[in-house]
Amino acid sequence: ILTEFLSLGKLEEGKTAPEAQQMNLKQTVEDVASELKPLFKPGQTFHYEHRGEEIVMLDPGLMKHSLINLFSNAIKYSPENKPIMVETAVKNEHVSIRIHDSGMGIPEADQKHLFSRFFRATNAGNIQGTGLGLYIVKRYVELMNGEIAFESHEGKGTTFWLNFEPPAPNA
Repeated sequence: ILTEFLSLGKLEEGKTAPEAQQMNLKQTVEDVASELKPLFKPGQTFHYEHRGEEIVMLDPGLMKHSLINLFSNAIKYSPENKPIMVETAVKNEHVSIRIHDSGMGIPEADQKHLFSRFFRATNAGNIQGTGLGLYIVKRYVELMNGEIAFESHEGKGTTFWLNFEPPAPNA
């Protein structure tokens, strides 16, 4: 919680600037999944598939924080014995990341507010959270010149997509 509030403060003060550098996307995803393994509910599994190059030009810190949030949400909002699936692909410096869970899904009426500060879906119930995570992830993705989108069906799960285009050539 403290990390999220500190991240929010830095974002809103304009003190968060991305520092793109070479990073191994596949290794980062595997490291985050391994780090979050203790949070898995009984029977939850992690399935990961990567296609293409592994080295990308993104901010490793912002990317890791974004993945931690999206993976932990998938774990939190999915029931026992359900898989969390992650796909990454890199082609011609275009990076795409897809995180899919088989969880409770986001009610349609709540979806338009999902990336708002302090917003929590009406079906989140007693599941811990601040309502800041997805707001921060969206800001981080945008700082890295990327886009985030999702599709969700209540009772069936949610899929988040992150897409990053190659950096523009210097003029």
